[in-house]
Amino acid sequence: MKTFNSDGVEIAYLDEGGGEPMLLIHGFASNTQANWVDTGWVRELTRAGYRVISIDNRGHGRSAKPHDPALYGAPIMAEDARRLLDHLGLPRADVMGYSMGARITAFLTMAHPARVRSAVFAGLGINMVRGMAGTGPIAHALEAESIDQVTNATARTFRAFAEQTKSDLKALAACIRSSRDPITAEALGRITTPVLVAVGTLDVIGGSAKDLAALIPGGEALEIPDRDHMKAVGDRAYKEGVLAFLARRA
Repeated sequence: MKTFNSDGVEIAYLDEGGGEPMLLIHGFASNTQANWVDTGWVRELTRAGYRVISIDNRGHGRSAKPHDPALYGAPIMAEDARRLLDHLGLPRADVMGYSMGARITAFLTMAHPARVRSAVFAGLGINMVRGMAGTGPIAHALEAESIDQVTNATARTFRAFAEQTKSDLKALAACIRSSRDPITAEALGRITTPVLVAVGTLDVIGGSAKDLAALIPGGEALEIPDRDHMKAVGDRAYKEGVLAFLARRA
């Protein structure tokens, strides 16, 4: 992976393949390797003829990991993605984000619509608008001395995943404690970019794909059958649905 400077923060990224650019933005506590390489996405997209660019969000993967919550937040991280496109000299790209990455993709799409050819909001449906509850317990779980001290089931899942990806727990706690700028239905209603919302039918963290897609003019929903938040990421139906969307988008 290569790196570049994004307003004083070193950001790592992957750049593989040729053809039309596709920017991938991973979820919370994940990274390029876990979210997009291990699940087969990079291989799938490069075989389909795309130039795949994947960012390690600040606080994650091989990027810098500040411990100040003021240096996080989806709008700030969306600017990292925009600066990566600038760094690579790309006027625009198709963009797909998963979970937190979908939220970042939404802010990128709203702030810089000319840079986003199409957007895939994956792993985050109507709860993009409702907001995520329980971030406090997740932060406490990340800051606990041991996972054995974590009793909240959802928070324990995030802590276990963070340990699995060998993450900087203090950086992740700072990230999740950061200012959570709201995304309103009205703001989504002003999006003119082609958007696909892809969420597992068993995903209680993301919420309904159809309900979110209904708020976006021309938005499409892809319900990933019988998959929850964690298991939908590498699902074959998800991959096929995204490739079909990319083939028909304007």
